[in-house]
Amino acid sequence: MEKKSKSGVIKKVLHYIRRYIPLLVLSILFAAATVVLTLYFPILTGRAIDLILEEGNVNFSEMFVILRTAGMVVLLTAVAQWLMNICNNRMTYSIVKDIRRDAFDKLERLPLSYIDSHSHGDIVSRVIADVDTFADGLLMGFTQLFSGVATIVGTLVFMLTLNVRITIVVVVVTPLSFFVASFIAKKTFSMFQLQSSTRGEQTALIQEMIGNQKVVQAFSHEDEALEQFGEINERLGKYSLRAIFFSSLTNPSTRFVNNLVYAGVALFGALSAISGGISVGELTCFLSYANQYTKPFNEISSVITELQNALACAGRIFELIEEPAEVADAADAYELEVADGRVDVEHVYFSYVPKQKLIEDFNLHVQPGQRIAIVGPTGCGKTTLINLLMRFYDVTSGKILVSGHEIENMTRHSLRKNYGMVLQETWLKSGTIRENIVMGKPDATDEEVIAAAKASHAHSFIKRLPKGYDTVISEDGGNLSQGQKQLLCIARVMLCLPPMLILDEATSSIDTRTEIRIQKAFLTMMKGRTSFIVAHRLSTIREADVILVMKDGKIIEQGNHESLLAQNGFYANLYNSQFAN
Repeated sequence: MEKKSKSGVIKKVLHYIRRYIPLLVLSILFAAATVVLTLYFPILTGRAIDLILEEGNVNFSEMFVILRTAGMVVLLTAVAQWLMNICNNRMTYSIVKDIRRDAFDKLERLPLSYIDSHSHGDIVSRVIADVDTFADGLLMGFTQLFSGVATIVGTLVFMLTLNVRITIVVVVVTPLSFFVASFIAKKTFSMFQLQSSTRGEQTALIQEMIGNQKVVQAFSHEDEALEQFGEINERLGKYSLRAIFFSSLTNPSTRFVNNLVYAGVALFGALSAISGGISVGELTCFLSYANQYTKPFNEISSVITELQNALACAGRIFELIEEPAEVADAADAYELEVADGRVDVEHVYFSYVPKQKLIEDFNLHVQPGQRIAIVGPTGCGKTTLINLLMRFYDVTSGKILVSGHEIENMTRHSLRKNYGMVLQETWLKSGTIRENIVMGKPDATDEEVIAAAKASHAHSFIKRLPKGYDTVISEDGGNLSQGQKQLLCIARVMLCLPPMLILDEATSSIDTRTEIRIQKAFLTMMKGRTSFIVAHRLSTIREADVILVMKDGKIIEQGNHESLLAQNGFYANLYNSQFAN
């Protein structure tokens, strides 16, 4: 299974390499040129040695010609190696760029269920740390693998031209290096896989703790967090130690085999030189070749070990890239221009986990311009209904219609642009205040932005910021208060004013005085617009046209505020519990 997995990863890597065949061909050509020139140098050295016949008998004129040629060879070798490295670097980082782009593109198209069910830190680790590790392994592979293989083949050819018998000795002993490297590589792959997944687990914990440090400290959870980190860190250390231990055996093991090769060449070469089979210069040349022949085996064994780590990381990246994307809109999907505000939910069934029932046979009919308030205990399905209306999740069965059209037959973009959404959980990106407000309407004028900010009562605090609307805030709002962040999110919707609104605890982080103003602004904004209001504070929904009381995924009561109080049922109990004397 592991072998199949590894071969599958290699095929995917080759798919990305295929886009850069010209650079690959150039790299191989420059590698071959580097090897040929490198192998030609010992021949020149051997010839120079053979020109030293005895003391006082040296052919200096020919030696100067050889030295001049050797200088040119060294210079050309350096240029060829430099060009090869340029090709390898460009190819490697272009491939890595493509993989990161594909990974982020997939993240943008993954269904919300994947993001909800996977650790965010692990996802970040795959796109950042694992891709970096893969890049290091790939670059080493391009740089050393091609030149290493070319050196081995080229050296054998040159040695065969000098002496066949000594070359056979080299060829017979050398395969031991491959067997040793292959044995160790098989052991290290699974360990590097464990190392990568545990590193993702650790990144997830670190991100979680940093993002919620206030909560950790408020509940004195530091010791438990340290203990949890220590356990993961211990496992990571154990897996890393095993992986590095086995991988570190490769180089000395192959060096031992290579030294045997060198000793064999020296012995047979010396005996051949004594018997007059080869000259001293040729023996020197042969020893140099034996050294150059064995050196790539050390490099290739190191590359193979590093590639195990790179392939393990690549496997995790490709898992993300190959995750099924959100079901694409049909080619003939309906494009909703401007919704009239009519929403129909007919016999809808839905649950996040198949065996755990949530929404069953849900029916709702909303007329254009109606304000629908949704109340009920935690976990009754209020937010789930919003997820279904926005098509963040698709219904298990049944159908939802907007303006008479099924939303599953409609493009998601056209559906969502007809909704304005303010959630309890605020989200702001790093950038200026203005960039955060115009997210849904990038071409908005300054006057429109200021008008939206004033309508949401955000203008006054924005003007007090160091650079007003050009103040740069960090990820998730930086030092802004939770209430100020929420006001910016409300301003974002005020700017777009789509035909339908979703307000999910939209004023939960705002003080009472500001809330009264915001409620007035909302009343103006909701006029003529279909609005869905999720609220726990029942004082905020008295003016709703229809109040849906949900429990266990079903509507158990329905009516306006007065009629529901008169029923003296579940809603009346909820309301009275909040306003009891």
